[in-house]
Amino acid sequence: MKNTITNADIEALMNQSEIKTETVFDKVTVVSLKLPSGFVITEASGAVDPDNYDADMGKQICLDRITDKIWELEGYRLQAELHDKK
Repeated sequence: MKNTITNADIEALMNQSEIKTETVFDKVTVVSLKLPSGFVITEASGAVDPDNYDADMGKQICLDRITDKIWELEGYRLQAELHDKK
């Protein structure tokens, strides 16, 4: 059993996941990512003024936050597995 998580591991999970993006109230991007396990992570990013809203920027911000959460969740999963093997 490996004792590390790599960028490739996270990228593989992201690539195997289903992503849904929507715009809410003309100024908020909501991104939901369904991992292969079925677990769903949702993030939102928005602008104060709809004139400043950029859906692509909002999506990227959300995906960056989701990626950070996946790192945390995968770290927890690996730590638990290593602990259980002791």
